[in-house]
Amino acid sequence: MTGARGNVLELAVLGSLHETPLHGYELRKRLNTLLGMFRAFSYGSLYPCLKGLLNEGLIVEEEPPEDVVLGRRSKIVYKLTAEGKERLQELLTQAGPSAWEDESFGIHFAFFRHTEAEVRLRILEGRRSRLEERLEAVRTALARTRERLDSYTLELQKHGLESVEREVRWLNELINTERAQAVQNQVDRDEDPDSQ
Repeated sequence: MTGARGNVLELAVLGSLHETPLHGYELRKRLNTLLGMFRAFSYGSLYPCLKGLLNEGLIVEEEPPEDVVLGRRSKIVYKLTAEGKERLQELLTQAGPSAWEDESFGIHFAFFRHTEAEVRLRILEGRRSRLEERLEAVRTALARTRERLDSYTLELQKHGLESVEREVRWLNELINTERAQAVQNQVDRDEDPDSQ
């Protein structure tokens, strides 16, 4: 997979298959649920991704047992390989700018339960930083153009500003929770003589 969009889809597919083997339709439904209706993937992007993952040995196709028929014909089930699990872990450790951009933050967040605490914190802080930059830019632009905007455009700008402010507050809560958990884990390790 190449490009940011390909890595996002690769992470989404590998992460979903890490949970359980799935056939293509189930996988597409899971991705649509996971990413929401505004970031739905089409069969046109999913199946080339699956083919690439198969060619790389990251997933395998399995026919269901003969006594299990889904619909009129059996459906191929996709399953993660050991190499696929390694690739998933590699993708989950990536905490650079691509992990906190709009296109990929949600999918990284969806698999936080499989992500190291330090990486989660870097992604959350990076996302917050990116949104704070965006807030400053929107506030500056709004201050310069306020008098030239009609009331509807102004309301749309204010709505966008409020949405970003809300996400920053949410990120602050998540970051505080992550930091508190890290402190608690350290206290637990310090008190447990067996962990030394």
